[in-house]
Amino acid sequence: MLPKESLTGRALVALLVFTTTACTFLPVDEKAAQDSLAPPEPSVVTGPQPKPLAPCAWWYGIGARPTSLQLKFAAAHYNLVVLNSWETAALRRLRQLNPKVKVLVYKDFSSTRNYPGTVDGGVDAKYLPTGLGYVATEKAHPEWFAVDTADQRIEWAGYEKHWQMTVWTEAYQRAWTTAVVEEVVREGWDGVLADNDFSSLRFYSPAVLKGTADVEATDRLLRDGFDSFLGIAGDELQKAGKMLIPNVSESHLRPGRWTAHSRYDGAMEENFGLRDDGGNGELLTFRGNEWKELRAQAALGESWLLLVTHTRSPREERVGYATAALLAGPYTCWNGATPDYRNPAWSQYQEAGLGEAVETANRLPNGLWTRQFSSGWVVVNPTSKPAQVTPPGGLVDINGVAVSAPFELPGADAKVLVKPKVGPTTSPVKPPTVPTTTTPPVPPKPAETPVS
Repeated sequence: MLPKESLTGRALVALLVFTTTACTFLPVDEKAAQDSLAPPEPSVVTGPQPKPLAPCAWWYGIGARPTSLQLKFAAAHYNLVVLNSWETAALRRLRQLNPKVKVLVYKDFSSTRNYPGTVDGGVDAKYLPTGLGYVATEKAHPEWFAVDTADQRIEWAGYEKHWQMTVWTEAYQRAWTTAVVEEVVREGWDGVLADNDFSSLRFYSPAVLKGTADVEATDRLLRDGFDSFLGIAGDELQKAGKMLIPNVSESHLRPGRWTAHSRYDGAMEENFGLRDDGGNGELLTFRGNEWKELRAQAALGESWLLLVTHTRSPREERVGYATAALLAGPYTCWNGATPDYRNPAWSQYQEAGLGEAVETANRLPNGLWTRQFSSGWVVVNPTSKPAQVTPPGGLVDINGVAVSAPFELPGADAKVLVKPKVGPTTSPVKPPTVPTTTTPPVPPKPAETPVS
């Protein structure tokens, strides 16, 4: 576990230091799934600083029930996996296959739910995607359901039967924490991925909370609530020897929020490397103070940066991986997810072989960011305009094709270059997929944090 004290302060110190080809995700045969690629295990740094290797991989596996092949693939290729609370058999199987993989349980900070699978026959399910059950809460503490100015409960738009809770009240915070810590310890999870640590209700509802004057006051109440909620949950999980990693949203809008909310064991950024298509076309990750805070956390090398890029195109895949490489540290993990998280995600970039970072990321005068690795080099253009860049000599792109020097990099794009591979090439790794005809158990609906 990471000591709570000093981590935030050290992150702020580190923050002050920082002043300055198409690939596809393909469905892995049995042999490839069993390849021995055991990942490292994060811990308090007591010896030499762990090496800042190229981004590791992780899986936000809250879609369909994992298959046997998928679990073998996950054990061999991922450093960290997030599963639904009812996937206790999958948790035990991952423990058998690779004890070093961190396995977190998905729990939602903000809602309780009563869709089928969470409530059946008027009874809460044993394993929930939330901290508290809908039926039990309605009977014992109906005041924990948030209401609007008309005293109506707030159902999230787009997520049927997801109900907003009073995350700002200490009674709810402590009840959630008590239930979640007990379950995590009992079932043997390494910790919690806590979803919906959001800064605004407007992405789920236009409602104004009762007792607040307007939308801005509603959002302030929620943000202040999460600040205290995170401390209560993080402290108790830490006492139990367990991890807390929240899914923090809109960090680029709130200076200091990422640093504060990643202070236990790290944080998740669900819209990493996303282009602001509704604005000026720049990469949102570099906006505001978030990029400095991400770099500060990565530089410490003590906690997880769980990064998700929804790779709907080759450009997004390049940008997501290359931007993660700019942050690469011992526990910087990237996931090029499909939108529903149904299947394990794997990119050919994760097989590129960049090696170890030999310098920190550097910002060029034209706005581009570059970083040199022992076996490669990355460049990211977070601006909306094309810019010229000269790469190191002797490198090729992900497909083995040499690039001209200098070359023009389009706005909101990236390039990953590596040393040419010597000897016969191997086939790309192909993660196993769930057949489209399979009907999975009802999972929690992943709340993909919309971007402002």
